[in-house]
Amino acid sequence: MKILIINPNSDLEMTKSIQTSAENFVQGDFEVVCLSTPNAPKFIETYEDATKAAPGMIELIRKNEKKFDAFVVACHCDPNLDTMKEITTKPIVGIGEASMKLASMLGHRFSVVSTAKHSIPNKEALIRKYHLQDLMASVRAPERDTSNCTDEEKYLQAAKLAIEKDMAEVIVLGCAGMTGLDKKLQQKLGVPVLDGVICALIIASGLVKYEIATSKIRRYNPVDLD
Repeated sequence: MKILIINPNSDLEMTKSIQTSAENFVQGDFEVVCLSTPNAPKFIETYEDATKAAPGMIELIRKNEKKFDAFVVACHCDPNLDTMKEITTKPIVGIGEASMKLASMLGHRFSVVSTAKHSIPNKEALIRKYHLQDLMASVRAPERDTSNCTDEEKYLQAAKLAIEKDMAEVIVLGCAGMTGLDKKLQQKLGVPVLDGVICALIIASGLVKYEIATSKIRRYNPVDLD
C-alpha cells in the first residue's frame, strides 16, 4: 500500500514534519510520501490561500493517481477536499474531517485547538458542514499573552481551558503543523488528543484494505449522466 499525503501549502519544513509523524506511525506497514503543493502559498490561512492552492493540489492528484492507493489532504480546514473527492477514484481523506469524526467516537464532546483566534469561525463552519456541531464543546486558540511560550505550552494552555471550562473530553489538534504534539499533550491532559495526520492515515489505510472509496453515483460524479 502507498499513500500520498498532500500538504496544501508550500512550507517544506511542515512537509518534513508531516512525513516524520506519518513514518513514525506506520512503522513500515505501508509506504507514506508527503509532498508540498507546487505554487501554493506558504501557509493556508485564508479562503484565498485555499483557492490559490487548488491548481497545485489537482496537479498532484492527476500526476499520482496511478502511483498511490489513497490520498490525504494535510490541512485541518480540508481545503478543496470536495474537488479532490470528485477528481479521483481512490480514497481521499481530509485531516479535519478524519480527526473530528474520530473524536466524536471517543468522548461526549470534543474541542478543537486552533493556531489563532481568527481561524475559530472557519473551524466552527467546518464542524457544521460535517454535522458535528452538537458534539462540539468549543474551538479555542492560544491567548495573546503566550509570546514567550513554546508551541507545546500555548496549545496545552488552550486545551486545558477547553477541558476545564467547556467540558471537552477529547482534544483535536487543529493544524497539520501541530503534528507530533499529540502524545506529549495527551500525557499531560489525561484525555485523548488527536493528530489529524494520523487520524487520516488510520481511515485512508482502512478504506484501501476494505477496497472502498468515495461514492460516484451523484455528488462526486464529475460527469452529468442525466
